[in-house]
Amino acid sequence: MREILTFVLGGGRGTRLYPLTKYRSKPAVPVAGKYRLIDIPLSNCLHSGLDRIYVLTQFNSVSLHRHIRRTYLFDPFSQGFVEILAAQQTLTGGQWYQGTADAVRQNLRYLEQPEVKYVLILSGDQLYRMDFRDMLATHERSGADVTIGAVPVAREAAPNLGVMRLNDSGRVMGFLEKPKTDEELKHVRTDPRWLEDRGIRAEGREFLASMGIYLFKRNRLIDALEKTPYQDFGKEVFPAAIRSLHVQVHLFDSYWEDIGTIGSFYEANLGLASRQPPFSLFSPDMPIYTRPRFLPPSRIEGATVRNSLVADGCQLGPGTVVENSIIGLRCLIGPNVTIRNSVLMGNDFYEPPGDLPGRGCPPLGVGAESVIIGAMIDKNCHIGQGVRICNSSGFLESEETPHGMIRDGIVVVPKGAILPEGFDFEKQGIIAPASAVG
Repeated sequence: MREILTFVLGGGRGTRLYPLTKYRSKPAVPVAGKYRLIDIPLSNCLHSGLDRIYVLTQFNSVSLHRHIRRTYLFDPFSQGFVEILAAQQTLTGGQWYQGTADAVRQNLRYLEQPEVKYVLILSGDQLYRMDFRDMLATHERSGADVTIGAVPVAREAAPNLGVMRLNDSGRVMGFLEKPKTDEELKHVRTDPRWLEDRGIRAEGREFLASMGIYLFKRNRLIDALEKTPYQDFGKEVFPAAIRSLHVQVHLFDSYWEDIGTIGSFYEANLGLASRQPPFSLFSPDMPIYTRPRFLPPSRIEGATVRNSLVADGCQLGPGTVVENSIIGLRCLIGPNVTIRNSVLMGNDFYEPPGDLPGRGCPPLGVGAESVIIGAMIDKNCHIGQGVRICNSSGFLESEETPHGMIRDGIVVVPKGAILPEGFDFEKQGIIAPASAVG
């Protein structure tokens, strides 16, 4: 594993996760109440014996830089590191990263270390748990130039992913991005018996989707980037590699979610809080690492909490009901509040008594008698008493306001928003709603 150098791609503008990406990059978006998305691939790397990691960033990267600097500190004798490679002006170039492949191309000099034999390319906005030592074993056993992670998916999921066609040995022979028609799907279908022979229960999953996880021989990667103008791995480098190189799949049959939209992010979070989560945070062998915080235990004073996750340093008032929700760090929730099917990201700080940002502004947190249903509340929001945040009319989208907006049918309240006492989002916070959900 010392021969592998890892690049974690920090993502572009993250427009599909807006407004959560208004002030931060996608990998810095909080998940499960206390982590950030970047913690997932970095934890997987560390558990796999990979501790030489570069994170490539560009947009809204200050909070991501701060989190990595405070979290991933190594013994000076270990030679391990997690370092940021931001887009920068150099003697050989000075433009923004134009895509995932271009981001690596602009940093090829970091691969010119004699001990580097392989390069692992990861995404910074996926939720999964993988031991990359298994992927390296597949790569070396097959003698491949490139190995790509592949997950079996059902027919209904295939049109939203890049799907591969294989030969009997698992070598990739074709690739189709987001196949839509029956003819296209037929072309990339995998025989379920092939999966069953390799110890994977097909269960109706007849397609192998790319996970966007690539293990390259270093020299092959350098050749691919220096000899072509390709800017994106998934759309250009990988399809071209199939024609000229030995590309092998590494099968992965566990939970994997690409956090690309508000809807997928919302569902993934609520799934973590469910009675039987598809992805468990409680792993004795591969825990998720994050920034250590010195917070008190959460205080739950006569509140009712069902199928939910409550992070450190929270206070839940008497009579409050929390169901199927995520309650993030330092959440301050008053009495008789109702929270259902919602994600509250918490707060970055505690507010000193009387230290309010303006006259008439409610205190930090959620005021008494408020109702929050089917919503995501970003950090550091001031929500007054008797506030109602929900989308009972089922609108799919709405225009942005200072109080929030609707994306994928979910109410999203932006970071630092102020909702005064008695505010009703459906009456006062929706402008130009789009079609209703369903």
